[in-house]
Amino acid sequence: MQRAANVEEYLEIKNEWKNELNLLRSIIQKTELVECIKWGAPTYTIAGKNVVGLGAFKGYVGLWFFQGALLSDTKKLLLNAQEGKTNAMRQMRFTSLNEIDEDTILYYLEEAILNQKEGKTVPIAKKSSKFKIPTELKQALDADLKAADMFAKFTAYKQKEYALHIAQAKREATKLKRIEKIIPMILKGIGLNDKYRNC
Repeated sequence: MQRAANVEEYLEIKNEWKNELNLLRSIIQKTELVECIKWGAPTYTIAGKNVVGLGAFKGYVGLWFFQGALLSDTKKLLLNAQEGKTNAMRQMRFTSLNEIDEDTILYYLEEAILNQKEGKTVPIAKKSSKFKIPTELKQALDADLKAADMFAKFTAYKQKEYALHIAQAKREATKLKRIEKIIPMILKGIGLNDKYRNC
């Protein structure tokens, strides 16, 4: 999938929805939101915080309100595209130019901007921090007291990352291969995903 470097390039890629996207963009530009590209699509922010995204797919164009669950949605236009997975984000979809009503969109945008200015966010549902150390990992740590000591010093989320990494392997041979790779990391006090946190 081609990713756009700027909004104009995005509009060229999504040429079949160009009129709808241009209209939505012009409406958003009437607000104080700042335009940029994130995840390859136009995104609009205030004080560096995401407020709304603009995108086009095969059957529709839409606006993505990052904290859309907080909006009053008086006209019942917002959808949760991934029920059970998406907590805060809501979409507003359009399949033609005549469905796009500027006044309505501006109303939703102004409420979203105000919510962001006030620092309102949808609380993230806490996931259970309970996890079980897989037998194979437990045996490896029992056999190497230094590794066991280092593992015990890790925060719970780092321990959980290692436990899940081993538990998610389906084959016994894969589990053992993964353990072989992670024991040196554990001995050095390196978390499984530390390299992704240093950006």
